[in-house]
Amino acid sequence: MEDRKAVADSGLGDLEPGTRQRALLRGRVADIAWTALCVVLALWAVWSAVDLARGATAWAYCAVAWVLLAVALTLRWRAARRRTSL
Repeated sequence: MEDRKAVADSGLGDLEPGTRQRALLRGRVADIAWTALCVVLALWAVWSAVDLARGATAWAYCAVAWVLLAVALTLRWRAARRRTSL
């Protein structure tokens, strides 16, 4: 019973519609998703660049990976900037 009261006193209420925590949840989930996408694209871009340096002929995959990474980073930056300006 005391544990439940301690949680209620900390200000972290339920994620009910209309609460501040619920409003911030969407932004946090979006940040996690964008970060995961950027990490995967960065790994792909670096991996394909290393393969290209080793003599692989798949330069198109390397170019596509870097372009997609640049687009994802730009969109993530714009979304974060727009969210902080509101």
